[in-house]
Amino acid sequence: MDSDGTQDTRGTQANPVPRPAGPPRIPPRPADAPGTPPRPDGSAFLTWLRTARPEALPGVWRFGHRPRPEEEPERIPGRQLISGALIAFLVGWLIWSLLWNGYVGGWWLLPLYAMIPDSWASPHSFASVVVVYAYYVLIALIIMIGVGRLGRWAEIWRRYGPPAWNRQAAPRTERPPTPDQDPAEWPQLRAAGAVDAAERLTSEARSGLMRDVDHARISRAWQGVRSGRHTLAAFTGAVLKDGSAACLHPSGARDLPARLARHDLLTGQVRLGTTADDPRNPYAYRGAGLGLDPDLLGTSLLAVGPAGSGKTGTLVRPLAESLCLHALAGRAAVVVVGAAGAGLGPVDAYDVVVRIGNPESVYDLDLYGGTADPDEAAAVLAEALVGDLADPHPGNDSRRSTTVLAQLLGPFRAVHGRFPSVPELRQLLDGAPGPLDTLRKALQGSGQESLIRELDSRERQLAHPGDVAPVLADRVALLDRPAFAGFFDTSGQSRPFSLKALDHPVRVRIDLPERGHADASRMLARLVLAQFTASVSAREDRSLFACLVLDDASGVVTPEAVRGIQRLRSANAGVVLTLRTLDDVPRPLRGPLLGAAGCRMALSGLTPWDGQDFAEVWGKEWTEARDVTDRQIIAETPAGKALHMVRRVITGKAPTQRAVTVRQVERERWSASELAHGLPAGHAVLSLTNVKGEHAPPLLVDLRS
Repeated sequence: MDSDGTQDTRGTQANPVPRPAGPPRIPPRPADAPGTPPRPDGSAFLTWLRTARPEALPGVWRFGHRPRPEEEPERIPGRQLISGALIAFLVGWLIWSLLWNGYVGGWWLLPLYAMIPDSWASPHSFASVVVVYAYYVLIALIIMIGVGRLGRWAEIWRRYGPPAWNRQAAPRTERPPTPDQDPAEWPQLRAAGAVDAAERLTSEARSGLMRDVDHARISRAWQGVRSGRHTLAAFTGAVLKDGSAACLHPSGARDLPARLARHDLLTGQVRLGTTADDPRNPYAYRGAGLGLDPDLLGTSLLAVGPAGSGKTGTLVRPLAESLCLHALAGRAAVVVVGAAGAGLGPVDAYDVVVRIGNPESVYDLDLYGGTADPDEAAAVLAEALVGDLADPHPGNDSRRSTTVLAQLLGPFRAVHGRFPSVPELRQLLDGAPGPLDTLRKALQGSGQESLIRELDSRERQLAHPGDVAPVLADRVALLDRPAFAGFFDTSGQSRPFSLKALDHPVRVRIDLPERGHADASRMLARLVLAQFTASVSAREDRSLFACLVLDDASGVVTPEAVRGIQRLRSANAGVVLTLRTLDDVPRPLRGPLLGAAGCRMALSGLTPWDGQDFAEVWGKEWTEARDVTDRQIIAETPAGKALHMVRRVITGKAPTQRAVTVRQVERERWSASELAHGLPAGHAVLSLTNVKGEHAPPLLVDLRS
């Protein structure tokens, strides 16, 4: 076994993902800091592997996490705690002084006299002295315990005593795991009888030849053995032959050229920031790291924030980097779409880079999604061309556009064995008689009368006032430009990439030519989104997580796109969409889009109108409201009036009586005003939902830490 399905030659396109020649580049191990003793090879990797990762709430960074209680404990202010302890000590000292000096009489000695025998009554006997002083110590301990509990001395000891010093000074030491619990020993392989493979992997981990991607990739291959896709003998043979380099990704890479974010491939998380220590956050989340994983991205994520709020740098780039690492481990397939030069990662981090409009691009984009079905191709293409013009209600133009395209694509493919290129499709939509007559003549006598009837129907609709073909032709004209002359070729002369390849762990980046071609870029983004939702839903093997990261989804959200996003969760797939403002989405689609995305992020700088939409989708919660009122006290007697006058002269205020009313009220979790004006720079409010249905309330997150 060479791979966990990562090197299978399943042809979804004419030119598969390229495999670079030569051995993979292995980055050098970082040197120890000056002055530190040399450590054994692999110690850093073993420390990372053995670090505790306790189960936590959705979105909590689990690497080294220390769980906190879900409810905030009652914490007394330090000044009040110390003053209360001092007062309790003085009260205890006073009680003891009164007893010792006999100011309260000798009644407290009666139990002592009742218990000792008459032979001990002599005050100078040794037994009498011992018993009396023991009784004094007992009474003193009772007084001390009582005032200690009242003064909360134990809390002062924990907060300011040696226990607090030890927590701050001494590092947390954990007991080394037993061999059957040590992940570096690969106990699951040993339990299944693959002892030789486990020994080889353990040896390479200790010698520093294994890294986190290798561990994740081999663990993924072992899952294939457990599920029956591969045999134990093939897995063991591959590990004994290649060690930690077994089951390589088709590209041969074992890591990315560079990493900017913190990743934990053992849990699949990427760290985005820190949950703020804010009263509006649940206590269990405060101060914890924020991490996202495929379980959360499987419900899709929508991020809204103005330009410069950090959508690309603090969200899109780390997520794309994490998904590329998952792809190298054989766990995911990722497609990242953005403007050229948007900072979506180096070229070497991807297997396929499609630069639309760039003559130096090695790959082309398949306009029809790699399908051979004219109806499917027509539906996807219609969504890209006129999806943003369609009415979000039943009976829209998208269905009529699909019908028009199907009437042309079916006959053309039957005649030529391929779909039309962009210039040919434009001519067909313009209704020029020459191309239609050519298709009809080629179909006559071929026994495909149904396709001839399609052409006849198309010709009858040409003169109809409501024909949508002219609109489609105008949209196709946006792609029939000199900048795109070498792209969208259907003759087999180029290397088109199709999203049908998402059943492989492939890393794809698509650069859109926004400068000078904004309308075409939005149309191509809709095309990629439509092809993605159609392709991942038709996959036979859904064990591979597929994700589309779309940087700037302005003009991309359509009614069909929202319906497609809703279906992704069951297909083990998700999308990440970013918007500058919700105004880029038609008003009838804003609510459905926010409802379709399980994870929603509002970044700083949001407009109040966008904040209102987020406030509505996040809903309200019951909270405790305290109303404090001051009522002036009116004296009725001359002495009372004189006392009030003196108090007013001293304090400058009239005597009042304070009344506190506590009631339960329902308030918005985050109001539109707070989202628009209360978020500091570099912060965001994020709500999370995973594929299991577990969710986290809106959290204030610092994306800079």
